[in-house]
Amino acid sequence: MVKKQNNNVPVVNLANALTVIRLVLVPVFIFVFWQDSTSDRWIAYVVFAIAAITDKLDGYYARSRNLITDFGKLADSIADKALIISALILLSWHGYLWWWVTIVFIVRELGITLMRMMMRKIKVMAAGQGGKIKMVAQSFGIAGLLIPWQSIGPIEGPIAQTLIYVSYGLLAIAMVFAITSAVEYIREAMRLSRLSK
Repeated sequence: MVKKQNNNVPVVNLANALTVIRLVLVPVFIFVFWQDSTSDRWIAYVVFAIAAITDKLDGYYARSRNLITDFGKLADSIADKALIISALILLSWHGYLWWWVTIVFIVRELGITLMRMMMRKIKVMAAGQGGKIKMVAQSFGIAGLLIPWQSIGPIEGPIAQTLIYVSYGLLAIAMVFAITSAVEYIREAMRLSRLSK
């Protein structure tokens, strides 16, 4: 059950602080991953992992302690998309991910976000299960591509290549759920629009 926002909740709280930390980590991630060295990729992975963990923690604290605020909902969405989109762009920039994959993900994210903003006057469209699965698979897939597996001595070679393929597989799963959940959002928006007339 999703808790409603408590209007007495202060904007400065633990959940929002974690969201702000994630926002701050985005430019740090971009700066670190801008150079494509083995050490930079390890640091970028750590920064990305910390940011992804704050995404889980801020949502947990917001719901469990009723710390939901309008600022938190907006900032959380911006932080999520900024982190994922910047990671996808830099992975493509460095040649680890096809550009068409990045473009499809970005168009989907921005398109659905715009549609949800337009639908707010009728009804707030909550994230569906497909969108949540997409986010998890996307996060693990990106993290897997950030890790320079070949630099780990004992697993260099076939094992490293297999782990890279697993990361691509997770992004393929994320792509499927990105498209199917987008279709679900569009259908729901059309249904709500018809009912509001």
